[in-house]
Amino acid sequence: MKCDKNNLLLYAVTDRYWLNGRSLCSVVKESLDGGVTFVQLREKKLDEAHFLEEAKELQQLCRSYHVPFVINDNVDIALAMDADGVHVGQSDMEALDVRAKLGPDKIIGVSAQTVEQAILAERHGADYLGVGAVFPTGSKDDAQEVSYDTLKAICDAVSIPVIAIGGITKENVGKLSGSGICGIAVISAIYAQKDIQKAAADLKTATNAMLA
Repeated sequence: MKCDKNNLLLYAVTDRYWLNGRSLCSVVKESLDGGVTFVQLREKKLDEAHFLEEAKELQQLCRSYHVPFVINDNVDIALAMDADGVHVGQSDMEALDVRAKLGPDKIIGVSAQTVEQAILAERHGADYLGVGAVFPTGSKDDAQEVSYDTLKAICDAVSIPVIAIGGITKENVGKLSGSGICGIAVISAIYAQKDIQKAAADLKTATNAMLA
């Protein structure tokens, strides 16, 4: 599956913290029913065997919705279960090495905080960039904030699609208007909500309005 910028409109990143006794598969299904267009599996504490099992289950679910499914950081897991791709941060494997490992047909996303990082990631074969944190966030302890001006400068500097991440809600997404992004990535704005399907649908409406 190639990376189409329309798939990047509403990008959901999973977080086990918010499950409250539910299965990850069921909450991801709710978000897909609400209109999520891309799913990233982010697991920091699961052992490899359970990670692989969970990834295969979610891959199947996303395929039934024709939504791209990528793995955060773990290139070996992505390879083992034939995920649509992988998303790496600045401290993870270089995009160039990821591309060599996964081959030409997989989606590679790279996190970037500066114009320099963005240009390098594009040169090294990234298909899209995740830029943030654009607002203060509680989901990532080490998230550095990226200003609107930097976000816009990154969008202007590269030809690949850019999504914003970090502290985005349906209330503040409008502030990103005109930056050049093609979508947003969120965790708690969907998965921490009581009604996940409605949260996803409302956020999608707000994001479309911001991009209009």
